[in-house]
Amino acid sequence: MKSVEIPAINTRIRAIRNALGLSQTKFSLVTALSSGYIARVETGHIPVNERLIKLICSSFNVNESYLRYGEGNMFLEEIPDDKFRNLTSMVKSMPPKYQDFLFAMLDMLLKLKDT
Repeated sequence: MKSVEIPAINTRIRAIRNALGLSQTKFSLVTALSSGYIARVETGHIPVNERLIKLICSSFNVNESYLRYGEGNMFLEEIPDDKFRNLTSMVKSMPPKYQDFLFAMLDMLLKLKDT
């Protein structure tokens, strides 16, 4: 029986970001990390720590078993509520400059929340 190679966690992070349709910049705004940091994680130059795993799972409804071990579905089976689905749809339909503005505002709100 041939074994199936499971992609490394950094490759799964890139796959999650791509599945969400987010650039590294937009992904970094949601996680409050720099896009350079995300790029280094995705290329394996920075190890994935516990904090990043929890942050990705909670921010994007990611299945932790998938992220850690490549097991199961990428996203949790729970279907986000209608408001979240509508918001996601609205953001995806916006021109990139409006998306960038929205993510900048979210970033500012997250920084305020931490103070």
